[in-house]
Amino acid sequence: MAFHVGDRSRESAKALWAKIPFVYQEQTIVQTDQYDAYTDVMPAERHNAIPKHARKTKHIECFNNTLRQRVSRLVRETLSFAKKLAYHIGAIKNFIFYYNLTRAAVPA
Repeated sequence: MAFHVGDRSRESAKALWAKIPFVYQEQTIVQTDQYDAYTDVMPAERHNAIPKHARKTKHIECFNNTLRQRVSRLVRETLSFAKKLAYHIGAIKNFIFYYNLTRAAVPA
């Protein structure tokens, strides 16, 4: 749907929210941690801040681990490490596209 590379500032939260397609902004409930930047940026009727003890992080942690394993440039001091942020973002974008494409092809 959307991703943003940056810190956990209010500006990054705004940039992420701006990248989410309008139809999702209008119809989807977004679940996040209770970080203030998300609460300030996302409309209250579309945002569900979940306390740490109630979170189910298995799916996102699995995806993050897969991302680190398959995009070697995210690991420091590798041969594929690049200094330009745009190259890292391109590699992440390419991985997410390929990951979603292969997941969509797998029958449920």
